[in-house]
Amino acid sequence: MSAELFQAMAQSIIDGDAEVAEQLARQAVEQGMDPLEAINKGFVVGVNHVGSEFSCGNAFLPELVMAGEAMKAAVSTLEPEMARRGTTREVLGRVVLATIQGDIHDIGKTLVGTMLSAAGFQVYDLGVDVPVMQLVEKAREVDAHIIGVSALLTTTMVRQRDVVEALDDMGLRAKIKVMVGGAPVTGEWVKEIGADGYSEDAIGAVAVAKKLVGK
Repeated sequence: MSAELFQAMAQSIIDGDAEVAEQLARQAVEQGMDPLEAINKGFVVGVNHVGSEFSCGNAFLPELVMAGEAMKAAVSTLEPEMARRGTTREVLGRVVLATIQGDIHDIGKTLVGTMLSAAGFQVYDLGVDVPVMQLVEKAREVDAHIIGVSALLTTTMVRQRDVVEALDDMGLRAKIKVMVGGAPVTGEWVKEIGADGYSEDAIGAVAVAKKLVGK
């Protein structure tokens, strides 16, 4: 029976149906299924499928967003049961995310946050229009492995360099990796500012983050 349930879970994410995902998560809890199994063998399979479809151009941003929302619904339904059992997913790393000061673009960053959470990262999303020092202080406070900075304007993109420099100044650069993203960001820019990586989309961002934490 559980094989069918896992398949249905994956499908609910592929369909981007948060309501069904939530129902299936509740069903898993009622049946006494290990919530970690439900996530890893069910829901994550769906996320990975949508991700690879997106990478080869068969799925588009709205589908990715909906899959992310469905995943969020499933995980938050399973969280109380995980807490009750004292099981936690292996955390791959802690990531502090923000869109930099002066920039209020949200969709890409939010999606990256959802996908990183789905992959097993602990994500602190500070929102948009976030000053450099607030971002760096938060990373220090939570002992983050990665800072993710998004910028969609060429005028705000320069502040990504400020993040790298601020970490340098505080002696945290060796400990905290910097991922940058946003439409104007290129591989050249990453090299120029001394960041550690970038991705053009949320799925790529997960791969980059995993590489940066050595997973």
